[in-house]
Amino acid sequence: QIELVESGGGLVQAGDSLRLTCTASTRAFRHYAMVWFRQYPGKEREFVAAISWSGEKTDVQDSVKGRFTISRDNANNAGYLQMNSLKPEDTAVYSCGIGTIPYFERGYYYDMNYWGKGTLVTVSS
Repeated sequence: QIELVESGGGLVQAGDSLRLTCTASTRAFRHYAMVWFRQYPGKEREFVAAISWSGEKTDVQDSVKGRFTISRDNANNAGYLQMNSLKPEDTAVYSCGIGTIPYFERGYYYDMNYWGKGTLVTVSS
């Protein structure tokens, strides 16, 4: 069992930046693809960004492309989501997930093996 803990959320103003961190409980983290999803109140979760196990491939949702960057540090069992130029519509609970997927494609991102509980990001206008 792998535990994931997100941190770095908080209340910021529009235009500010935040960096979310996803910390895994084991070195096995390095073998898994990692994703970030977000969920608005009463809505289904939506894909934000993904990164392959090696970090060589990344995928970012169009609505945050150019503002959000996903990265990882396998040596420290951690992944990150750098969020710049935040907007009020980015307000959501952000969760990370890791898993083994056959292809680095969006259809598989929902099938992560492990998920964190999430961290709340609130962007005021």
